[in-house]
Amino acid sequence: MIRFLTAGESHGKALTTIVEGFPSNLKIDIDFLNLQMKRRQSGYGRGLRMKIETDTAEILSGVRFGKTLGSPVSMLIKNKDWDNWLDKMRIESKSAGIEKITIPRPGHADLVGISKYNFDDIRNSIERSSARETAARVAAASIARIFLAQFGISIGSFVESIGGVYPDNNFAENLFNNDLPKNFVGWNLSEKADKSDVRVLELKQEKKIIDKIKLAKKKGDTLGGTFYAVATGVPVGLGTFVHYDKKLDAEIAQSIMSINAVKAVSIGTGFQSAEKFGSESHDEIILKNGILTRKTNRAGGIEGGISTGLPIIVRGAMKPIATLMSPIESVELKTMRKIDARRERSDFVAVPACAVISESMLAWTLAEFFIVKFGGDSIEETKDNFNNYTKKLYSRIKKNFSK
Repeated sequence: MIRFLTAGESHGKALTTIVEGFPSNLKIDIDFLNLQMKRRQSGYGRGLRMKIETDTAEILSGVRFGKTLGSPVSMLIKNKDWDNWLDKMRIESKSAGIEKITIPRPGHADLVGISKYNFDDIRNSIERSSARETAARVAAASIARIFLAQFGISIGSFVESIGGVYPDNNFAENLFNNDLPKNFVGWNLSEKADKSDVRVLELKQEKKIIDKIKLAKKKGDTLGGTFYAVATGVPVGLGTFVHYDKKLDAEIAQSIMSINAVKAVSIGTGFQSAEKFGSESHDEIILKNGILTRKTNRAGGIEGGISTGLPIIVRGAMKPIATLMSPIESVELKTMRKIDARRERSDFVAVPACAVISESMLAWTLAEFFIVKFGGDSIEETKDNFNNYTKKLYSRIKKNFSK
């Protein structure tokens, strides 16, 4: 069983994460880890914070001579903006003259946070509910990505739409039709998407989206959008139908839904399948090169809560960011009178970053289910278990059904 814990506030001294449960002797590529940190900060429409921070993760424990020890791995991500917030985020006694925030922003955790935790200053809600926390998640999940790569599992993402601007040719259809380029791996998507300022796969669409983001900026407004995360190389058999809380698709949905501002998640054709006949929705089973597989992948690589061996296809929808430079209506909590919502430094669009974070959350969930399936205290033991299972899988099926 693997797990991670993050700690830290948006404008605190640093973010930290502790990652536990990965086997020993896993080679850690710190450059790869920091590349993922950098990718999370990318995208046209990000706010001023991205000009201040250049995120890197410092490994404090659990790694020696470039390999994991099997003990918890701890990492530190410093907040460079901390120097500007020393008084406002002081750990010791409060400084005089620090103004309390009393105007909640609709769509944020401001009001529910102070209601739940009995705060008299919304700043306490803002700091931990901020998407800044996802930097620590990306650091933690980079360990998972490095682990999965040992077994040929590759993860990528792309932005499908921003502000309702969709591509003329949606690559998702190729995924559903199982019509993929030769030697396609999940990371191919990210390599192409990362060349775009908004992480889309179509140049004409990119221009339309940037124009719409410029319009949103001019209006003091924000935009949301949709994205896909795709994992290839996932073996048959991760997850189970035996228990409701051990289904792979259920856990993936939870992990993607946990990302700030994500309001919807689907696997495979998702909501589209609700409008089709069963014959148009399910994937016919075929024998190809001696292996049982499917003609199409409308199920998104998961049937009955178990991976099928085809790419895992996850779609997410991110709402527009709730902080608006032209704010909507709220209530001043000191007087309980109507007032415009408070402004807080923020992005105009963060869908490209959200897609990158979704790669991390998908990687984490797959690594968790992979280790449950194959175990191992060292990476060598895990590889032995994995190789034994995959090499004999189809011979066992033939043997069982030829009796």
